[in-house]
Amino acid sequence: MKIDKDKNKEEFSSLLRSTGRDGVDYVLEDLEKGGFFEAPASAGHHLNVAGGLCQHSINTCRAALMVWEGMQKLDPSVKAVKRESVIIASLLHDVCKTDIYKPTVKKRRTPIGTWEDVQGYGVTYKHFPMGHGEKSVIMLLLSGLEMTDEEMLAIRWHMGAFGLNQDSYEDIRNYDTARALYPLCAIVQSGDSLAASIMEMDAAETDEM
Repeated sequence: MKIDKDKNKEEFSSLLRSTGRDGVDYVLEDLEKGGFFEAPASAGHHLNVAGGLCQHSINTCRAALMVWEGMQKLDPSVKAVKRESVIIASLLHDVCKTDIYKPTVKKRRTPIGTWEDVQGYGVTYKHFPMGHGEKSVIMLLLSGLEMTDEEMLAIRWHMGAFGLNQDSYEDIRNYDTARALYPLCAIVQSGDSLAASIMEMDAAETDEM
């Protein structure tokens, strides 16, 4: 997927500002300083290229908005979810990844079976090792963003069962309760999955399976 970083930055900022939420400009300023708009979305999977994280965030937001719009016709409870909340939670769910990927050289097997050096990304968690969804929530609060309970919970649990400690009764109960109380949790989780598994999957990744 070809990425236009300047265009994505403009769209990301426009979507976030469209919510009219207090603290948005502080968030954008901190993301810019932290390298969010240059960061990849992963080290070796979907959108593992410069600017991939912003692209993934936009894709997730687009998918989540489509899910939200469609589900309003099927279930009355979804009508209580505000569009601005869908944007906030889906667009900002992965800000925790801003500082974990570092450029490095990796080995890649060529079609003839030899190995070659290629530019890629390594992962480090030494900068604020708080976890995943919870780190995103804390970063946004520290930036001064006003968020509702449902937005924070949708970001915290956007990884679904992958973000659970299956040995923790407390984790499992909190996750189940959040999803039962707030439809936004399922909407953001769905948007994230659709973005990574469909919108961002390329032929090369499919061939490697």
